[in-house]
Amino acid sequence: MSAAEEITSVKDMVSEEEWQLRVDLAATYRLVAMHGWDDMIFTHISVRVPGPEHHFLINPYGMLFEEITASSLVKIDLEGNIVMDSPYFVNPAGFTIHSAIHSAREDAQCVLHLHTDDGVAVSAQKDGLQPITQQSMLLTSQVAYHDYEGVALDLDERERLVADIGDKKLMILRNHGTLAVGENCALAFIAIYFLERACTAQIRAMAGELNRPSQAALDTTAEQSKTLFGPGLDALAWPALLRKLDRLDPSYRD
Repeated sequence: MSAAEEITSVKDMVSEEEWQLRVDLAATYRLVAMHGWDDMIFTHISVRVPGPEHHFLINPYGMLFEEITASSLVKIDLEGNIVMDSPYFVNPAGFTIHSAIHSAREDAQCVLHLHTDDGVAVSAQKDGLQPITQQSMLLTSQVAYHDYEGVALDLDERERLVADIGDKKLMILRNHGTLAVGENCALAFIAIYFLERACTAQIRAMAGELNRPSQAALDTTAEQSKTLFGPGLDALAWPALLRKLDRLDPSYRD
């Protein structure tokens, strides 16, 4: 029996709104695993639970993303304290990064952080994400950067993380990985999807001579990108993604 199967359902212990958030967050973990973006039990995705307490849900440390269910998610506060009984604990590095952004950005209901091969590779390149593909051009105005300071265990780093991301939807953590925020799990996932595709295209394109788009093309695409991650896109893509998960393995809903 897997660790995920041993978890007792918490559906009757939480509000309907929190349960739906748990289902969406568990789905996000499964989607990351399905795309091959997980890093074993490392990296994190979190979502804020409505209410004045500023609690949020995050993955149980030690569970693979493909195992995570709605009931296995751990509820913690901004100090890293577990506020609902759970047999699991959380990764301190995940707490540092996610608590920083959740506490500073009311619109950052979901925070998604990855260590993919191509995302890490771009994060290690001096010029970061370059506007050489349609995807990267659409993202340029939404990408922030944060310099590497070591494994994110120092709570003092939270202030600098918040200052660096500002009001942007995406951030490249230098020499580390990628990060996206969204008003919900769907928008955060779609944002990271675009960023990861742009990073993969860039790494592949580096094998040959690059064709740089004109400034006019860059300006036009920048203007077109202003509403890219607004509400509405999630209503189209998210139900389709959930249908795919349900066909493959609906146990994330448990």
